[in-house]
Amino acid sequence: MSSKNIFSRSLSTPKRLLMMSVLLGLLCALIIGGSTSFWLHHKRQEAYSVLVNDIRDYMSTFFDDLAITAQTIQPLTTQKCSEVSAQLTYNAAFNVNVRAFLLVRDGVAYCSSATGEMRKSVKDMVPSLKTNKLIDLALISGTPMLPTKPAIAVWYRHPQIKDTGVFATLNISLTPYLLYTARQRDITGTALVVGDKALTTFFPRVTPVTELQFNPVRKTLLRGYPMAVWLFGDDWPHEDIVLAALAGLGSGLLFAFACGSFLFLRQRTGKEILTGISRGQFYPVYQPIIKASNLKTAGVEVLMRWQHPTAGMIPPDAFIAFAEAQNLIVPLTRHLFTLITADASTLSALLPKGSRLSVNLAPGHLHAPEFKDDVLNFSASLPEDHFQVVFEITERDMLKAEEAPALFDWLHQHGFEIAVDDFGTGHSALIYLERFKLDYLKIDRGFVNTIGQDTVTAPVLDAVLTLAERLNMTTVAEGVETQEQAKWLIDRGVNYLQGYWFSRPLMLEQLKSRDPLRE
Repeated sequence: MSSKNIFSRSLSTPKRLLMMSVLLGLLCALIIGGSTSFWLHHKRQEAYSVLVNDIRDYMSTFFDDLAITAQTIQPLTTQKCSEVSAQLTYNAAFNVNVRAFLLVRDGVAYCSSATGEMRKSVKDMVPSLKTNKLIDLALISGTPMLPTKPAIAVWYRHPQIKDTGVFATLNISLTPYLLYTARQRDITGTALVVGDKALTTFFPRVTPVTELQFNPVRKTLLRGYPMAVWLFGDDWPHEDIVLAALAGLGSGLLFAFACGSFLFLRQRTGKEILTGISRGQFYPVYQPIIKASNLKTAGVEVLMRWQHPTAGMIPPDAFIAFAEAQNLIVPLTRHLFTLITADASTLSALLPKGSRLSVNLAPGHLHAPEFKDDVLNFSASLPEDHFQVVFEITERDMLKAEEAPALFDWLHQHGFEIAVDDFGTGHSALIYLERFKLDYLKIDRGFVNTIGQDTVTAPVLDAVLTLAERLNMTTVAEGVETQEQAKWLIDRGVNYLQGYWFSRPLMLEQLKSRDPLRE
């Protein structure tokens, strides 16, 4: 026994449906959860990029404004401290985050906006600062007045005079966007990096870059300044994982429930057809077939109806199409054979010998292994040599071209006739006529309805009748509802007529009271 059969037999049908629903739900949860996770990751990465660019733009704007101020101060470097200290102090006071401006001449700071006259080498104060550059930055642990508060040292060299320029010290509070922005929740930390030193939100002091234990999620350089901004964050934060898991779980549960409901309903509907068969909910009706030459009854077409105990009358198109889709058309057709057999003796008393007994036959049953036995058993159950059985092949499913000719020959050999039902409405009508030997062509009611109307499809009916005549096929028109239609069809040589103008489909008791039934 194959593993598939073992698996199928080891579980009851409800368990299989439950397991299938759970597996589909799990697959949905994985897809939705994974997609949500990657979407959140993508959005977070975009937020990081926006944040770091905003910080860079803010700081670049600040340093550009500071450079403009330094440029206005540069001419003061050629004057004495006593002459310019007041102006120097004024500039420092009106520049946010500036601790002090220092004037430097020959590499020596000689005037401070904070302390006035002084004399100290820039190299001694900030050894890493390169005064030969036009602009340079350094991170320092503190200044003389605030020795424990880290600061940023900025150098602006005089454009013409060597080792002369403006030296500024800045408070770390120059970066409120960096440290206190409302988007701080998106990151775990930030760092300003100059050379091999960093000022971070993790430590209150200037820290060597090598001591940073985390890798930044974003880095950006300030335009025109030797400083970088680093952002630290979690690429896959806990809140994103939880949100993705909840999205996946919710979607999975809903999808599993939907799949379970669909599968159960599908199985239930299939079971209801079988239950309807076993409980006698199906019954046959008979629609008379009228011979055009004398307007007498020449036979009946047998149709099936389903009276559901709770849903009421189920439309034939609905339950037959479903039966075909669920591979239940064979038991349904067998049941119809049984119902016809039960009425056969009464039918034979109502209809003359040789009357046509037309029964719909789906391609799915025609190609079933048990088809020939079903047909022979059905034929044997009818009154001997009383009815001419006609099987009407429906076009809902395609015939198998390699099998159908042999099956049609077999039917003809055993005295059955074959009709193509609802000609022109399916996907295979002309193929049927080209490939297979058929006895009847049943014209669909859609073409009959065009009689007397100037429509695009009206000329098609003339073409169909001409085709049937050339193929020497007997024609049956369905859906004849008016005297005008009946007359038009008779004048055009149609052999048999069917429709409400003559009779609706009748139950057996109604068929008994119809007069006349005999020729």
